[in-house]
Amino acid sequence: MIRQLKATRRDVLVAGAAGLAMPAVWTRPARAAGQVVVRNPGGAYSDTQKKFVYDPFTRETGIEVVIVPSTMAKMLAMAKSGTTELDVADAGLDGLLTLHKAGSLASIDYASWKYTDPNDIAKEYRSETAVGTNLYATVLGYNKESYPTGKQPTDWTQFWDAKAFPGSRMLADMASGTPNLEFALLADGVAMDKIFPIDIDRAFKSLSRVKPFIKKFWDTGALSAQMLADKDVVLGSIWNGRLQAIAQKGAPLAIEWNQHMLQIQAYGIFKDGPNTKAAQLFVDYSMSPKPNSGMGFELNYGPINRKSFDLLPAATVAYLPGSPENLKRSFLQDVYWWDENRAKVNSIWSKWILT
Repeated sequence: MIRQLKATRRDVLVAGAAGLAMPAVWTRPARAAGQVVVRNPGGAYSDTQKKFVYDPFTRETGIEVVIVPSTMAKMLAMAKSGTTELDVADAGLDGLLTLHKAGSLASIDYASWKYTDPNDIAKEYRSETAVGTNLYATVLGYNKESYPTGKQPTDWTQFWDAKAFPGSRMLADMASGTPNLEFALLADGVAMDKIFPIDIDRAFKSLSRVKPFIKKFWDTGALSAQMLADKDVVLGSIWNGRLQAIAQKGAPLAIEWNQHMLQIQAYGIFKDGPNTKAAQLFVDYSMSPKPNSGMGFELNYGPINRKSFDLLPAATVAYLPGSPENLKRSFLQDVYWWDENRAKVNSIWSKWILT
């Protein structure tokens, strides 16, 4: 859930002056000029955004989208100096929370939106200084050669049951961002709507029961996908996009969507950015149904705008996080809880992983 970010823990198209047209010469409407500088994760993500968001936005407004790679550390350093070269951060919600707490983000001007109706975005996905752009999920992935569809574990309690469902497993390492404490609680009988706040002691006790069957705790999405594809493991937690990308290339892998964890990729606007008006317009345009549907077409990420699902084939929607059907089988990771408890969990993890 995106809570209303505060300084504490809970912490347009610009109308140009019309000129007179020369006789017999058709002129296009005046457009905004300039650029907007965006940080995104790069790679295929950036390519897809260019196709569905950046280039169409430039055609619509005349504003150039400039992509600048940047780490969280660099964004924080720029923000603290008051001389950031960036206008928009496209990042995980946990990263934007860090920027918000540093006082770096401007309020998103929802009232000025003309391309997007803010009410088409669930309240859980928007706040004063951040708005989700797409959804991804951590899911239960399995090898279909070991577990033909219909024979696989269908929840995390069954994943924990190595006797009924034998085979090497993997789960996320602390170094991946967050270990799978949420799934440990589900395996221990906690309901999806009761996971947060996490009972840390109970979660680690549950993890200890499955630990002997975990071949490796993965620290990158690439590693998790490779381990499943190479059959180093036959079951494991994995980001949906990583699994689907290799499955579409022929790897015998599939997803059990029950009890998956939704996570948010989001936009934040730097309050000291060089092009704040263009940034507000960019976010507005990006969140409208057609541009927001692009990740669903290309990368198996779910759109945030509920109307975007209407633009996608039914066969695609069935495999997207946040779709009407998959939403019923999911819960949303609480990045605010993790922000407050990450240091404590890391301290416990560093000792637990060595025992």
